[in-house]
Amino acid sequence: MESAVATILDGKSLITAEMIAASLPRRKLGLHSEAFETARVELALILHATHQQVEQRKDPAEIIRRLMSYLDATRSKVHPDVWQALIPVVQNHPILEYFLEDPLTRWSHDKPRGYSGDAQLLDYIYCDPHVAESVASASEIGKALYSHTKDVPSCIAARERRDLLTRYVDEIAAKNGPQAEVLAIAAGHLREANRSAALQEGRLKRWVALDQDPQSVGLITRDFQGTAVEAIDGSVRTVLTRGHKLGKFDFIYASGLYDYLAHNVAVKLTKTCLQMLKPNGTFLFANYAEGNPDAGYRETFMNWLLLLRSEADMWDIINASVDRNTVEAQVFFGENRNVLYGVIEKRG
Repeated sequence: MESAVATILDGKSLITAEMIAASLPRRKLGLHSEAFETARVELALILHATHQQVEQRKDPAEIIRRLMSYLDATRSKVHPDVWQALIPVVQNHPILEYFLEDPLTRWSHDKPRGYSGDAQLLDYIYCDPHVAESVASASEIGKALYSHTKDVPSCIAARERRDLLTRYVDEIAAKNGPQAEVLAIAAGHLREANRSAALQEGRLKRWVALDQDPQSVGLITRDFQGTAVEAIDGSVRTVLTRGHKLGKFDFIYASGLYDYLAHNVAVKLTKTCLQMLKPNGTFLFANYAEGNPDAGYRETFMNWLLLLRSEADMWDIINASVDRNTVEAQVFFGENRNVLYGVIEKRG
């Protein structure tokens, strides 16, 4: 666990599936070797049946829908240690190449930017115009697979999350006036800003977008030139060590970062963000929820591991970060219940 935390905090290394896997609690598979062999045989049959459907040229969207359902059922019924051991079984199967025709799955699996959950991947999930050409150049099978993967529950939840962030920014700008200041941590491409009325109408003093990926910082700088948006190259470590003198904010949010942070790092980051809030300021963090039905496919074919959390896990972060008598706090699900939000409002 400590090595994973150190990797996150060194300010240089980016988040990888291997690093997340290493941070998960792990017992020796020997205790579950029989269960693993049983599950491995069942999984081999599922993958063989899927291969037959591909050879029979069945509808790609139907093939992937059925496979996702099987993987979710397998992931749900076996011990987490068994599931972790099954992931490479799937990833080493020849059927992988078929699903990599989907541009969303391929980008996640190959990680062209070197880490999981990058901003370009989110653009595929958002169906953003920036990836339209890439999608258009995919094979017919790839397009058919993408028509399904882009609308799985976690992707719908990501689009809901983007729109919720826009609403929060606009509401805070309306409440605080043109002096409102916003900080996005792990901002990606800051797509929520594209829909912000407050930004378009010049009703924000500044919207600081912090990200560890220089490509994302460069794109934000280009796309939002001449607006209140200010892109800064920085990581979790930058925030924790106050590497930049960022000042105080009315609204701080980290919408896709906590999925990769161990509990103790999440608490440290939450404490630091609360110290950076103005009186009556708001901090929001989001996390994919336990029970996400496409996690089996995401963790295998997409090679994308997230630290899923429950409502109790979210409250544990809040309660370890702040005296509840000094704040208003809430935890709630997004519309399709695949993302959890923690919101802390600092009393003036």
